[in-house]
Amino acid sequence: MSGEPSAWSRYPGYRIDLLPCPSKGRVTYGGKTLAESSACIVVQESDHDARLYFPEKDVNWELFEASNHQTHCPFKGDACYWSMPEEGKVLDNVVWCYRDPFVEVSGLKGYVSFDTDLLAVELVQSWVKGGEHSVVTRFPIWGDAQDLLDLINVQPTTANQFSSHPYPNPPIGTFIESLKEKRRRSVVEGGHQLSQAIVAASKTVPDQRVTSASMIFSKAASFEEPLDVQVDVLRAGRNFSTLEVKTVQQEQMRSVGLVLMDSSPGDRIKHSIAMPEVAGPDEAKPLDMRVTGREIRVVDGAYTNDLDHIGPPELYAWIRFREAPETPYLNAALMTQAITHWTIAAALRPHPGLSQALAHVSLSTGPLKADINFHDDVDVSQWMLYVNDAVYAGKGQAQGQGKIFSIDGRLLATFAVHTMIRDFAGGAGKGHNAM
Repeated sequence: MSGEPSAWSRYPGYRIDLLPCPSKGRVTYGGKTLAESSACIVVQESDHDARLYFPEKDVNWELFEASNHQTHCPFKGDACYWSMPEEGKVLDNVVWCYRDPFVEVSGLKGYVSFDTDLLAVELVQSWVKGGEHSVVTRFPIWGDAQDLLDLINVQPTTANQFSSHPYPNPPIGTFIESLKEKRRRSVVEGGHQLSQAIVAASKTVPDQRVTSASMIFSKAASFEEPLDVQVDVLRAGRNFSTLEVKTVQQEQMRSVGLVLMDSSPGDRIKHSIAMPEVAGPDEAKPLDMRVTGREIRVVDGAYTNDLDHIGPPELYAWIRFREAPETPYLNAALMTQAITHWTIAAALRPHPGLSQALAHVSLSTGPLKADINFHDDVDVSQWMLYVNDAVYAGKGQAQGQGKIFSIDGRLLATFAVHTMIRDFAGGAGKGHNAM
């Protein structure tokens, strides 16, 4: 031991949470499995990204050699390291553990963690619905689909007033001022706010369904503070109702929208356009947005960081969730959440040297407005095809038109997304937490 004292007494509000991991953990490199365990723990710590820790017994130690490197953490104790020889080179200090951790984190004893930059640290979930298969998500994750649903499912506070809690809740917090600039932006996406508006409207007028919703995103909102959703019933009719919905954070309006609701009469006539003939989910490329419990596959791998991947201004994405909520409006809200993911990537595809990888880095991007119209019933545990066409790009903006189909070809919804794409006025920006 270094003999350096613990810092817990000086920072009584500092937090390190050791949580059981519900998924199997796995570490790979170059096709080799370095560790695999169903008994991992997730370590969430102030000022740090989450870390996945593996029981020592579940590590393939023959692939590693002890290192002389040591470090000291004022909240966890002294760390020792291992390196990995690999084809004429050495990956230095990619595994570490705390042999004698401080008493506040004594649960770390017997566990090791891995470098997530040099090694592939993953969560592996087994899904049964639609045939048993594994869904792999790179660690650290943003969260689980249930976390996403909990945030979208805003809860009433007073009449026509709703709220969603911060995420994570309670916040881990930042105690070291210099680290605040290093943390990734925790931005609530436009589609997420539109989803919350749909839920709030559905709870305000429970005997009607949302048939369309539109929202303008005036100012960025953060997951680090509660979001208040305010509903004003402009007209409550027997057949149709019109509601205004505002999202407010720290007493500032972040978005405002209109929601049209109806009483859902039977069909007098019915038809819809056909689903385009594109590769199905089994042939599409998996896209990892760091959310467990949700599976995304993109046709032709069109959502990419590759600056040389040129293609038409269109993008086709298949999405499904591990489970579907019982309430129809929550299915509609979860389906809505993803509509603002795609327009910017589709708009950048035809342009050499550009891709969505530059969003929030050298390009200032984000949704300005989104609209969705609901047509048929949706079960989000079944594959949904998002058809996204960037029909115009120019003057620092892009316009997307989209459709969502069920796996059996039913038209579930149509949508439009208006976005901003321009250079940063003052240089590079910060990354953000896309979901």
